[in-house]
Amino acid sequence: MTVRVGVIGAGMIGRDHIRRLTEVVTGATVTAVADVDTERAAEVAAGSGAVALPTGADLVASPEVDAVLVTSWGPTHAEHVLNAIAAGKPVFCEKPLATTAEDCLRIVEAERAHGRRLVQVGFMRRFDPGYRQMKEVLSTGSLGAPLIVHCAHRNPAVPESYHSAMAAQDTAVHEIDVLRWLLDDEIVSAQVVTPRATSRRFAHLKDPQIMIFETASGVRIDLEVFVNCQYGYDIQCEVVGEDGLVRLPDPAAVGIRTAARHGTGVLQDWKDRFAEAFDTEFREWIASVAAGTEPTGPSSWDGYAATVITDAAVRSLEAGGETVTTDMKPRPAFYGDTA
Repeated sequence: MTVRVGVIGAGMIGRDHIRRLTEVVTGATVTAVADVDTERAAEVAAGSGAVALPTGADLVASPEVDAVLVTSWGPTHAEHVLNAIAAGKPVFCEKPLATTAEDCLRIVEAERAHGRRLVQVGFMRRFDPGYRQMKEVLSTGSLGAPLIVHCAHRNPAVPESYHSAMAAQDTAVHEIDVLRWLLDDEIVSAQVVTPRATSRRFAHLKDPQIMIFETASGVRIDLEVFVNCQYGYDIQCEVVGEDGLVRLPDPAAVGIRTAARHGTGVLQDWKDRFAEAFDTEFREWIASVAAGTEPTGPSSWDGYAATVITDAAVRSLEAGGETVTTDMKPRPAFYGDTA
């Protein structure tokens, strides 16, 4: 079958996913678009052969929509996801699932009441080939028990609208999700400390930040978030086990020899770094919808966990680096035993 997808949110991410569903992924067609900016919705819909609908609720209710993609402003996510669950339609929600833990739990409870998983959250790193290779290695047990994880998330620069809490909420949240998945372990505490600030930041921003997490089994994670590093978009991850380590590979790039130097280019944009992950993420989601099976990607519970952990990190930052426990609810059996 061809899955008819309705897209709520016609901004940059929404347009990029519409391109992906139209030009890259087979078995899908975009049939409806809705956005708070109705003129933009009409323009994007016309460009993809879809119809523009007045509201997200109208789109969810449309008989021409089999599955819903939510790429609107974060505070609207909970409303649209809950509407999709009530309609019994599969829904892919870009992160965050919701902007509060309470709204995430409302989604969890609605999905449990429905009786089967309908929600997938857009944490694309689980679909990246490098992270998947790391997961395979860790799953064999050949490195022994994981002990330490070292990570870095670096952006060349961020706009003035980026504020200090976003280092956890918008940036580190990707490491938070993928590390829960890699380690099959839950994060139980967070601490954020701020070293000397870069002169390249806007005055209101604390950058870089060092985030320290502890998991239920005692693994210690250190994460450098540096969003004005200047040189490029650079993602690093290394898991140290009792008997060895596994490291995320850098993206493949040609070697360049010129002017007495030998080097490789550094990517400048997250869309280029994770393009393959985004494509795989949507291929697998559309395949699950077409087959009538539950999604295999990040769940509503994963969305809730990420929100709880980023909330703890923000509280630590605001408290001057105190360690803050996550105080997460017990994981329902409905979502399995592991992250």
